[in-house]
Amino acid sequence: FGRTVTRTDISHNFFQKSLQSPSNSRSVFRRFRKVSRSVNRFRARAMSAPAVVAHTKRVCTLYKKALRNLEAWYDRRYIYRYHATILRARFDQHKAERDPAVIAQLVADGEREVFEKQHFQPKKFPMSPGGVAFEREVIPPDWVLDYWHPLEKAQYPEYFARREKRKEEYVTWWEKQYGKATATDSHHH
Repeated sequence: FGRTVTRTDISHNFFQKSLQSPSNSRSVFRRFRKVSRSVNRFRARAMSAPAVVAHTKRVCTLYKKALRNLEAWYDRRYIYRYHATILRARFDQHKAERDPAVIAQLVADGEREVFEKQHFQPKKFPMSPGGVAFEREVIPPDWVLDYWHPLEKAQYPEYFARREKRKEEYVTWWEKQYGKATATDSHHH
């Protein structure tokens, strides 16, 4: 926030002014203490490092949401780029703002504006949440490998040897746990 104002600066300036005006020492001390407290309050309100990071991320997220919203509204690339440039100019207009209260108000207004102007059917990427292919990675069941051709299995001899061994272990565990299967057990009804 520019040059940091220290307590020494305040006391020096304050006492220089107080020497110019006639007043008793007790009132000078009270005024100095009052000014000193207000500086401490300002320091407490000043953004700390984590708050700055959180604020930066919030502004970047807002900017990206606004761009995606513009992309949904304007399907012609040159029209979209025109509006994106205007949007960037609006963001750059306030990048030098240092007052935390004003910054918070600007971000809140921006988020409200994006919400109010959001597209009725926003563009969604296929693999992202809400997209048509979200979580559609089909994991084939294990029994599919039983129907591989022997020439295909020959390409991965170590894997299929280990798999056959594990299948035999699983069958023995199953028979020990539940008993051997009979001919009538093959029916589902």
